[in-house]
Amino acid sequence: MTFPNGKDDLMSFEVSIRPDEGYYLGGTFLFSFQVSPIYPHEAPKVKCKTKVYHPNIDLEGNVCLNILREDWKPVLNINTIIYGLYHLFTEPNYEDPLNHDAAAVLRDNPKMFESNVRRAMTGGYVGQSFFPRCI
Repeated sequence: MTFPNGKDDLMSFEVSIRPDEGYYLGGTFLFSFQVSPIYPHEAPKVKCKTKVYHPNIDLEGNVCLNILREDWKPVLNINTIIYGLYHLFTEPNYEDPLNHDAAAVLRDNPKMFESNVRRAMTGGYVGQSFFPRCI
């Protein structure tokens, strides 16, 4: 966890996630968190700053995670969100996609999905999109 705006802004921070299993093994993915003044009554705004080929994260970094939207409850916390993000990398969900192309490939051809993830993580093109190296 880092605080890019310094110790005077603890409501804005970044978290790196490094999956130790699954399709994204070995990658490092950076997420920015913006915590609202009315937290915990409103979920933090979370964006993925690492461009990633993933069914639940679009190419602009928007994240599809239920606890960041309709399933947020004030009893949840930052740690719960980090665990949820980690879970997206170990168990990507093609049934609730933001990146519909990646979701369709995961659903219909998991071997091709795995190949696309590796190509993206090592720095390369998947379709028309270039992904910087994150491994």
